[in-house]
Amino acid sequence: NHINMSKIGFRGITVFYSSGSRYPNISLSSPLPGIPKPVFASVDGQEKYETKITTLENGLRIASQNKFGQFCTVGILVNSGSRYEAKYPSGIAHFLEKLSFSSTAQYGSKDEILLTLEKHGGICDCQTSRDTTMYAVSAEVKGLDTVVSLLSDAVLQPRLLDEEIEMTKMVVRFELEDLNMRPDPEPLLTEMIHAAAYRGNTVGLPRFCPVDNVDKIDRKMLHSYLRNYYSPERMVLAGVGIEHEQLVECARKYLLDVKPVWGTSTVANVDQSVAQYTGGIVKMEKDMSDVSLGPTPIPELTHIMIGLETCSFLEDDFIPFAVLNMMMGGGGSFSAGGPGKGMFTRLYLNVLNRHHWMYNATSYHHSYEDSGLLCIHASADPRQVREMVEIITREFIQMAGSAGEMELERAKTQLKSMLMMNLESRPVIFEDVGRQVLSTGRRKLPHELCDLISNVTSSDIKRVTTKMLRSKPAVAALGDLTELPSYEHIQAALSSKDGRLPRMYRLFR
Repeated sequence: NHINMSKIGFRGITVFYSSGSRYPNISLSSPLPGIPKPVFASVDGQEKYETKITTLENGLRIASQNKFGQFCTVGILVNSGSRYEAKYPSGIAHFLEKLSFSSTAQYGSKDEILLTLEKHGGICDCQTSRDTTMYAVSAEVKGLDTVVSLLSDAVLQPRLLDEEIEMTKMVVRFELEDLNMRPDPEPLLTEMIHAAAYRGNTVGLPRFCPVDNVDKIDRKMLHSYLRNYYSPERMVLAGVGIEHEQLVECARKYLLDVKPVWGTSTVANVDQSVAQYTGGIVKMEKDMSDVSLGPTPIPELTHIMIGLETCSFLEDDFIPFAVLNMMMGGGGSFSAGGPGKGMFTRLYLNVLNRHHWMYNATSYHHSYEDSGLLCIHASADPRQVREMVEIITREFIQMAGSAGEMELERAKTQLKSMLMMNLESRPVIFEDVGRQVLSTGRRKLPHELCDLISNVTSSDIKRVTTKMLRSKPAVAALGDLTELPSYEHIQAALSSKDGRLPRMYRLFR
């Protein structure tokens, strides 16, 4: 039987079939005769994956999310951080982060804690941000009882010995030196922009302990802070990869009637100030010529960050701002491009691709429970600072123009894919569950967030940008600032139609 090989293409798929075969004209999209109907896996509703929340009699909330696997991530999140330090010397939260998982009532040293965790293949970590402190442990599900008991001990019964506090002072001093010597000034600029935007209040207070305060902090002061802020109603015990009932049972056992080592106060003296956005400028003249020496030294750069007030993460406008931040995107001028790298974001197309001398242009969105800040960080040679500032102010003004359908859809898709990609990892789910329950008492599931993102229109972007441009700018500048325009000029540029800086006429150049 002579076989004639014909080639047909449909839906972009090329199919070869032989005219001598039994099914000469079968389309791949219709079922094959004589083959049983396939059964596809489906998610039967969201019920199995709902975040379950229980509140204990003492006010502690317990939130959990089941996830298959033999490991779990469990931790305690506390409403505590540098924003609550108005009545204390700044740096307490920084100290507590470094002192975490040291000796406790039950464990004689950090090594004992690590050995106990090792039996269950576990690791522990503590992270502090401006408004939240997280104590987390990842370990085998079988060791849940030990993990919750250890967490309760680490958070409520730390010994805070003199030698541990002395050691922490050394660690903090080293970290502060390192912060000023890093080639990447990102953490330092973020500190500065917050200080400029919220001068002297809440999220504008320093996140890292100032050098002058290192010697002022002692056990008595830490206990006074802990007494006010580490109360059960300000905490959430979050877990991912475990049964909710099991977690509640462990919490009742180890977190219900526990008397903390600092005692309990009847009246908690909690700072409930609302973030006051002030705008302003923070400058740091610094010689950046020898930041990164070596075979390929980084050229001397001046870094500028300009920010405007947005909204809190509890408001509806938070989602359009997140899409806007994604649409601006940006990054370094040496990013290896590729799909999903954001090479079509505005800060690449309009800034980095057009101005070869710009070293970096990145958009950031910081959001808190009562305010938010959208900033653009840019860096270039000190001689081109004025031009760089004007390019950034023009980008801010152009945000209020109408967003193209293509770029808006791309930003929304990118935001959704980033959200979903991040929520594949257990520690990220843990942080998401914990933070959402701590601030709102419930958790919006990823598919709800994706729906909200899909509903953002270009008129939403225009509306939130117009509102944002009414606020005073916050400016942080680091490096050689000879060419930096005045704050008034930056403000004038952001109030103009085209974002241009007022012209300066100099008689002598």
